[in-house]
Amino acid sequence: MESAILNLKNNQACQMSQIPLLEEKFFQARIKEACQGGARLVNLFGLIEENTAIRVLAFLGYDDEDKLLLFSMRLSPDKPFFDSMTPDLLQAHLFEREIAEQFLVQLKGHPWLKPIRKPMTREPGFFRVKGEETHEVAVGPVHVGIIEPGHFRFQCHGEEILNLEIQLGYQHRGIENMMQEVSSERRVWLAESIAGDTVIGHGLAYCGAMESLSDCHVSPRAEALRAVALELERLANHAGDLGALSGDIGFLPAAAYFGRLRGEFLNLLMALTGNRYGRSFCRPGGVLFDMDSKMIDEFRRRLLKAQQEIRELSNLFFTKPSVLGRLENIGIVSSETVKQFGFVGPTARAAGCARDVRMDHAYGMYRFHQIPISLAENGDVYSRAMIRWLESQRSIDFLLELFARMPEGDLLRPPGPLKGRHLALSMVEGWRGEIVHVVVTDSNSKIARYKIKDPSFNNWMALTLAARGMQISDFPLCNKSFNLSYAGHDL
Repeated sequence: MESAILNLKNNQACQMSQIPLLEEKFFQARIKEACQGGARLVNLFGLIEENTAIRVLAFLGYDDEDKLLLFSMRLSPDKPFFDSMTPDLLQAHLFEREIAEQFLVQLKGHPWLKPIRKPMTREPGFFRVKGEETHEVAVGPVHVGIIEPGHFRFQCHGEEILNLEIQLGYQHRGIENMMQEVSSERRVWLAESIAGDTVIGHGLAYCGAMESLSDCHVSPRAEALRAVALELERLANHAGDLGALSGDIGFLPAAAYFGRLRGEFLNLLMALTGNRYGRSFCRPGGVLFDMDSKMIDEFRRRLLKAQQEIRELSNLFFTKPSVLGRLENIGIVSSETVKQFGFVGPTARAAGCARDVRMDHAYGMYRFHQIPISLAENGDVYSRAMIRWLESQRSIDFLLELFARMPEGDLLRPPGPLKGRHLALSMVEGWRGEIVHVVVTDSNSKIARYKIKDPSFNNWMALTLAARGMQISDFPLCNKSFNLSYAGHDL
């Protein structure tokens, strides 16, 4: 079966005719075989071919290899069904549910074909629990805070959470469809709006896919500047999350100081890009703004100061018994659970699973300047907070090293036309984890399918599992420790 796969690398394009087309039983057997051998599902999605048949594409990756396995199967328009893999492969469950709702495919044997984004035309079928002293607590979709809509339904016995069911997808944004319909000038703006706190991450994934489809080679200078923006975005959000966790447990000095540090990193991003969230900086072919030697020296000075401050503050935060008492052994997600469900980013690394696109599928400047993977072991709120601290230190070290030897080159090399009947995949390690954009073009070099996967798509189930057995009063803290995106899920 080895010949029935295509090896693809991050930011690499291939002809659609090169993608192996397998019968259903061999397609599923290959996925299960690879996952038993240590692979994981990076993406599984469908597209409508020109003959109206449904093509299902599978991408599998390894945590210690830079290659991706790619193969597919075809469903007949008059027989749109296949056997579910979920009973044997839990990490397939959300991908299969998405395919079922997007293409009206019948999945035989799937244990829970609840829609993940579509409007509910009937009672959505929440789980029910019966018995004395059991009750339900429903929160949302409208919240008192300034957040996006999402419904959380807790089934509880007293104060203990027996199950948490999360319903998202209330906005029906239609981002993937719009990416196929709008002009190239507007597409980049849409990419930057997939998740408002991950402008650089999703923008880079979009640029990587477009550059792969047009054989555009970005200069080392532009790659370095992109890495600066991406790490500043990571630093700002990690500092903000540590501040939010501090506020949730009432450790107000740390909450205020982490919040100030978040502002400092956002101000650096604004100095580089002209926008506090990094909009209008990354474009296919490079970037729009440069750094001169004076700006580099100023960034170095401010980062050294921030590094000292965040180290002192984190040493205080992570050594207080009152803090540890609230963070340790709350919301545990084990390494085995991470592997079973395919969780990514800090959620995976907090459980000891070394998953980081910057190392596993290195791209851009990370091919030459590597950042060591930060790991924790217990998979609890404490570990997820610790990962943010460790990654913040290593991001600053990376930036300081990069500033010491910034490469030269053009800022922007305009890409050429897209190649027809091709597929390109681009992966970026955003601050939440693995971002994946896949683009398929038709015979006229138009985009026929644009598939987006935000890390929140993988990790919302982690919050569900982490909540089981917790006190309901611990949920806000646990939720903050993941800080997942509603918008990134609602595509």
